[in-house]
Amino acid sequence: MPVTRFAPSPTGFLHLGHAYAALFASRAAGPDGRFLLRIEDVDRTRCRPEFTQAILEDLAWLGLVWPELVRVQSEHMGDYADALARLESMGLIYPCFCTRAEIQREIAGAAAAPHGPDGPIYPGTCRDLAAGIVADRKASGMPFALRLRMADAIARTGRLEWRDVEAGTVTATPQIFGDVVLARKDTPTSYHLAVAVDDALQGITLVTRAKDLFAATHIHRLLQALLGLATPDYHHHPLLVDESGARLAKRDRAATLRSLREAGRTPAAVRAMAGF
Repeated sequence: MPVTRFAPSPTGFLHLGHAYAALFASRAAGPDGRFLLRIEDVDRTRCRPEFTQAILEDLAWLGLVWPELVRVQSEHMGDYADALARLESMGLIYPCFCTRAEIQREIAGAAAAPHGPDGPIYPGTCRDLAAGIVADRKASGMPFALRLRMADAIARTGRLEWRDVEAGTVTATPQIFGDVVLARKDTPTSYHLAVAVDDALQGITLVTRAKDLFAATHIHRLLQALLGLATPDYHHHPLLVDESGARLAKRDRAATLRSLREAGRTPAAVRAMAGF
């Protein structure tokens, strides 16, 4: 029985691209499966309660139903803290005190800084700081992020694979991200960690999401292995784009479900616009 999910972030109103993703996930669950909804609101600086309410209203108007309570990430920070504690107990987490500006300066000074899917890879400045320096910086209140010791993590898990409906069997190469951030002082979990934990806790068997998140799956597969979590199948679908070929964005008010509804469009018409 397939279990799928739609997991938007409440940083703006849903647009046609979101409608496509939600309808895709619902259809993938099929008549005998379960389609779940999750609100990914760990970014406290951008997420707003009014957008969460708007998401629920827009999806219901579109005709989507979900049989279980909505999982709201900000209500489950303890789950992510537990996962971080497990990784820390394995010696796989270290604090990074570098600011973004400091990282950029160090990368700029390097002869040939390697790049990953998110840009230049972190050079590991804080990876081997002495315990005394770490303690002093923490005691002073210096902000820090928690990074994954990527090389050690890969050495612990060995070769990993995951299955994508379109791409087939994919060999995980999380090293392309370097020592990825798993938490920050102002955001105590990262997208990567929260998604890996949530998909397992919700029993997701098929993750459907846009192709721009394909690379992120390499990190998620590694975290699943490290934390002993189940690995779902994946289906990375195309992005919905506008007439010019640009991806839809929340700042494009003309394409929001709310504005389409206010303009008199019916749910059936909007579903058709999204390709359903």
